[in-house]
Amino acid sequence: MTFFAAGVPDSPLFAGLPGDIRISFEFFPPKTEKMEAQLWDAITQLAPLAPSFVSVTYGAGGSTRERTHATVARIVAETTLLPAAHLTCVAASQDEIAEVAQQYWDAGVRHIVALRGDPPAVDAGRFVPHPQGYASAADLVLGLKRQHDFEVSVAAYPEVHPEAASAEADLDNLKRKLDAGASRAITQFFFSTDAYFRFLDKALAAGITAPILPGIMPVTSFAAIRRMSANTEIPDWMTHMFEGLDERPGPRGLVSAVVAADQCRRLYEGGVRDFHFYTLNKAEQAYAICHLLGRRPREIAA
Repeated sequence: MTFFAAGVPDSPLFAGLPGDIRISFEFFPPKTEKMEAQLWDAITQLAPLAPSFVSVTYGAGGSTRERTHATVARIVAETTLLPAAHLTCVAASQDEIAEVAQQYWDAGVRHIVALRGDPPAVDAGRFVPHPQGYASAADLVLGLKRQHDFEVSVAAYPEVHPEAASAEADLDNLKRKLDAGASRAITQFFFSTDAYFRFLDKALAAGITAPILPGIMPVTSFAAIRRMSANTEIPDWMTHMFEGLDERPGPRGLVSAVVAADQCRRLYEGGVRDFHFYTLNKAEQAYAICHLLGRRPREIAA
């Protein structure tokens, strides 16, 4: 039998990527000592990749306020990483939010991810502003910028926020947040590169010129991705790709890293150079994806 390989590339898809990307990672505050050890193992492994910043989430209704602050403060004290603390409008007055923001500022935090936030379960999934609180993320951004010269990031939704009245209204809301003083937006996770690029085109047409970082979510559980997807399209090929792998975490992790890296490669080919990774406090997949994209460890200043 004779095989003809004319036109078939002799190098892997990722072989030529130079690593000229900017990266950032998201973590969540740990609930237990075991989870704290896992978090700090992830931070230790990912820090040599020199992320532009690392963000720490804030639970629904401010439920992780103290743990978020403790995690961010420890990152400031024990690493050279630049932390960004999430802060939401939910279940807090403007004075209470100002107090939390001041605590971050006093701890050396200069970057806030300002979000409206997810309402607690008791509100049946509906956001109800605190009587003395902020009604929107745009208002929160204004309040933070009045208090201190924080660097502020906000959220964006390439496939529209589930509660938005329309795609146009959602885009208007993003513009209000950026006009209020935010420096960049970070997207909800997505799997369709076409959806992301269409969103960038619409944002530019609406007068939005701030960076919109793609949020990359490696699949750690396909069932969980389905639950969290809301308006995010899950392509049929992904369903086929991950079929039967939730019961096989080792193979699933390998497949997930390659799928996410390929998504990043396609974004890179479209001109994207900034990537934000939702790590779920696990380093292996995020590290592998960055490696495939050409990113290598760098010396960390003492």
